Amino acid sequence: MRLHPALMLLALAGAGLFPVCVDAQPSAPTRRSVTAVRLPDDARIVLDGRLDEELWETAVPAGDFVQVDPSNGAPATEPTEVRIVYNRHALYLGVMCFDSEPDKWLGYQRRRDEFLQSDDRFMWTIDTFLDAQSGYFFEMNPSGLMGDSLMGGGIDNRQWDGIWNARVHRGDFGWSIEIEIPFRSLNFDPNSDQWGINFQRTVRRKNEDSIWMGWARNQGLRRMTNAGLLTGIRNVSQGLGLDVKPYALAMGESFPGRGQSSFARNTQAGVDVFYSPTSGLRSVLTVNTDFAQTEVDQRQVNLTRFSLFFPEKRDFFLDGAPYFAFGSPLGGDLIVNPFFSRRIGLTPAGTPQRIDYGGKLTGQLGRQDVGFLHVRTGEDQGIVGEEFTVGRVRRRMLAQSYIGGIYTRRDPHGDDRTTRQTAGLDFRLATSRFRGNQNLEATGYFLHADTPSPQGGSAPTGGGNSFGVTAAMPNDLWNIQMASRQVDAQFDPAIGFVTRRGYRRHQPSVEYGPRPRGSKVVRRYAFSTGLDLQTDLRNDLLYRGIDVKLLDVQFQSQDSFNVTVSNRRERLDAPFTPSRGITLPLGAEYENTVATLRAQTASRRVIALSTTLETGGFYSGDKRSAAISLTLRARPGLIVYASTEVNRVELKEGAFTTRLYRLVGETQFSPWIALVNNFQYDSVSAVLGWQSRFRWILRPGSDVYVVYTHNWLDDPLSRFTTLDRRIASKVLYTHRF
Repeated sequence: MRLHPALMLLALAGAGLFPVCVDAQPSAPTRRSVTAVRLPDDARIVLDGRLDEELWETAVPAGDFVQVDPSNGAPATEPTEVRIVYNRHALYLGVMCFDSEPDKWLGYQRRRDEFLQSDDRFMWTIDTFLDAQSGYFFEMNPSGLMGDSLMGGGIDNRQWDGIWNARVHRGDFGWSIEIEIPFRSLNFDPNSDQWGINFQRTVRRKNEDSIWMGWARNQGLRRMTNAGLLTGIRNVSQGLGLDVKPYALAMGESFPGRGQSSFARNTQAGVDVFYSPTSGLRSVLTVNTDFAQTEVDQRQVNLTRFSLFFPEKRDFFLDGAPYFAFGSPLGGDLIVNPFFSRRIGLTPAGTPQRIDYGGKLTGQLGRQDVGFLHVRTGEDQGIVGEEFTVGRVRRRMLAQSYIGGIYTRRDPHGDDRTTRQTAGLDFRLATSRFRGNQNLEATGYFLHADTPSPQGGSAPTGGGNSFGVTAAMPNDLWNIQMASRQVDAQFDPAIGFVTRRGYRRHQPSVEYGPRPRGSKVVRRYAFSTGLDLQTDLRNDLLYRGIDVKLLDVQFQSQDSFNVTVSNRRERLDAPFTPSRGITLPLGAEYENTVATLRAQTASRRVIALSTTLETGGFYSGDKRSAAISLTLRARPGLIVYASTEVNRVELKEGAFTTRLYRLVGETQFSPWIALVNNFQYDSVSAVLGWQSRFRWILRPGSDVYVVYTHNWLDDPLSRFTTLDRRIASKVLYTHRF
């Protein structure tokens, strides 16, 4: 009998060739609490990061952090203390990050919301409704970077920019932070004086993470069921709950690729109005909306048969996005999403379409999470205007579970109306207390989408359905998952995203992640295997993939590498053209084996490298791929990122090569001022793109942007001919009532 390679490795681990330790399953720890001390009415804290006001001494600090890694359950090697005070208008955190080697801090990043895998950092989460299902995430580093996100619905929305302020001070003790969060920036129940709260600190040179509550590796900062309590907040003001944010824009653009060489100049203005009708709800009205400051999409080369998924980057749609999340985040890359906001105000080619106005209501009403959105787009460049409506409700049950529903509607303007609607239900049952502190969850959904009549009338012809279930035990030692779904051939959600129709899919997977006992070199091994089985609705095979991760090693240094072998069998249910002039026929069947090696050095290094090498079969031939990225952090605030991806494909029907290059330079003058230059080129479109984006945060909520974009076509006859170029200057100002 032959053993599967993954089973052999698991057996070796069990036999002791990979000596491992399994975290003891701790009993549920006593829930810690920290009390916020109210300041006298005439008291004032000057934000300079020094914590030198005597007022801070009135608060008892939260401390005694416990290591998550590397020594799970041991006291943190570098102490951290958090004091919390407040007045009628704002919450203040004073944080002392003591360090025995204070000159060895790492803080390369300064730009707001940059990822901090390279830096020391202090993070905290706040669950203002104490529902353990939603909350706010914040983080800072020794260079003063401010990062935040909204948590909820399985989504961590990092594009949310809350209005808050902070300053950092570095000294011979380590580094300290003073933080001010206005109460009007948070939704909460004013009748409750208990919030969920948690803190975590990373000392990057040691690759050490320590946390205040929830130190077991199955828990963590973002699982609010494991958070502590913040008590004592009473009689505070959220103001009128009204923010007015007008903008002014000056823009010039030309399109030499379309024969328009002269610059067309344009000025416009608009406004966003934010209002909280209750302490838990937030509404937004946007008029004459513009997204000129939005960062450019990161290009991808698509060698699959399905559409690529590009994330939303526009502020209006990102604000409150977790309240519209539907279904399970499990299920791989064939996404079924009834609401994908990039369907609104963007053409299929990604060109912006005018938005006349939009309104949105998100938040909590009792035990319900609610989201409502309505947007009207104007006729633009021959594209008909439309109205989009989305409604989403989730009722929270137990500690981490819910049942919910969603409804979407798309109404084109004009006489030829083809109204399209989608409706569905979903649920989540979850606990983090299974067998002590294990995570266990199950989710399911059902969706129905109307299909418009062929004559373009409003009466639907029946439409199609999609439904699915998932079950998972996502834990540190064992991560076991199962996902199944079906998508009918006629299922086409008008404001959604579906990569494939007319199929069934089943995806079981299991990962075993032992940690070597007492190793100073290796932090964690991982071995996994997974099956991806896709059939048509008659259960005839469309695709079968078996992935075996032979070895995944995470080192104590933060370096890592893994090796994966995949076997794939596929039958084409439609002709496929991977490159111009090469078409694979309907009904053709292929079976191939692919090997993949990934290696990555620690992001804390001055020069960090990441490499992915892949070789093996590809339909009727072979494909060799190499993706290499380099990040240079010359000094805090000066970062250069370069990457290349090359795919060489040789098929019986022909051969081709694709190339993708990217170069990004970031000059982060301070946490408030940054200039980012982004260059991209891919051989498929033969377009070289450049975006230069300057942002100056005048104060939290008020910004100045200057954005220049230029695209060139790599024409064989005349190299790099300008296709289009535009420059935009935008000023946004927030006034709070």
